[in-house]
Amino acid sequence: MKKPSYYAVIFTSIRTEGDHGYSEMAKTMEDLAKTQPGYLGIESAREEIGITVSYWESLEAIANWRKNSEHVLAQSKGIKDWYQNYTVRICKVEREYSWEKSV
Repeated sequence: MKKPSYYAVIFTSIRTEGDHGYSEMAKTMEDLAKTQPGYLGIESAREEIGITVSYWESLEAIANWRKNSEHVLAQSKGIKDWYQNYTVRICKVEREYSWEKSV
């Protein structure tokens, strides 16, 4: 991961019942995002609330990803079939640190 400063797009959602092709599309979108200029990485977790955080070099890279035609199709399908609700937050990461237990 690139060191600060970079941007994080935090996508939180509550899903509808059933898969309806969601898992396949999520994998496709992750693979497609990896090919986009400015993409830095992704982290995701899902229980009752799903949280996906993608990391980008710039606001321009985020805007370009949002306008990607395949991503636009997935967004439309998400509204129609997959989500009860969602929220997108875009944040500038100015500092990060981590810790890992020794094995």
